[in-house]
Amino acid sequence: MRTKRTTPRSGVARRTRLIAVASGLVAAAAFTVPAANANDASTFSTAQLKSANSAVLKADVPGTAWATDAKTGKILVTVDSTVSKAEIAKIKRAAGANAGALQIKSTPGKINKLIKGGDAIYASSWRCSLGFNVKNSAGADYFVTAGHCTDGAGTWWSNSGHTTTLGTTAGSSFPTNDYGLVRYTNTSVAKSGTAGSVDITSAATPAVGTNVIRTGSTTGTRTGRVTALNATVNYGGGDVVYGMIQTTVCAEPGDSGGAMYGSNGVAYGLTSGGSGNCTSGGTTFFQPVTEALSAYGVNVF
Repeated sequence: MRTKRTTPRSGVARRTRLIAVASGLVAAAAFTVPAANANDASTFSTAQLKSANSAVLKADVPGTAWATDAKTGKILVTVDSTVSKAEIAKIKRAAGANAGALQIKSTPGKINKLIKGGDAIYASSWRCSLGFNVKNSAGADYFVTAGHCTDGAGTWWSNSGHTTTLGTTAGSSFPTNDYGLVRYTNTSVAKSGTAGSVDITSAATPAVGTNVIRTGSTTGTRTGRVTALNATVNYGGGDVVYGMIQTTVCAEPGDSGGAMYGSNGVAYGLTSGGSGNCTSGGTTFFQPVTEALSAYGVNVF
């Protein structure tokens, strides 16, 4: 979730799309729409759930996110306000005989990359949030943030006037994943191992139900809980990300890339996107930070 004009592979067109996406956040108050299928009360096999999961992806409806709900044993599909009844029907048709394995949950608002953790970081034309400061095995300093923030970015600054340089993008993965790496080039900048006021000492993947904290440059520090793991999110325009952590933590444009962690000092994720705001609440998705750390060979400290 960043406040930015991005420079993805499709250049200006994609940049314009992300700006439009970021401006569309509204409140998210979720309600459930029952799936009309005789198999709703049935128990579905692993193969059926896998097939239903693949069917949602194949339907390719922007504004959707889905994950297996441990409580119901179904694929919980969250659809935002842009998804029509016809598109919901399209998803169910794609699932075919396994449509009963889908539970549709509507959320007012739009699922977005929250363009605009922790402190504000600025690229040439957009703002995001720093996730976690990290080091490689040689002791070099970096920070991780969202991949849709680093996608197309070169230099990063600590202020909107671009007078204090932080560093340069050293790695970026988006879509599919949503993580990026920036190497500090400014040795005079203090690199803290904290997120918010919590000292980060390790990284892990949280369990469903875990209470979490999120810090971002737009809305500061907020709390919530994990509701699902391994969620797939379709932001539209081919921007699909996998393996996301779904939560009840609110976020707004500019919070993209910010840190999600526990009060015990464990780093959990990097803010990717979601629906809603911090007045009415919402649903937010996070890139597991362990995947980013492993990809770049870096560690929190």
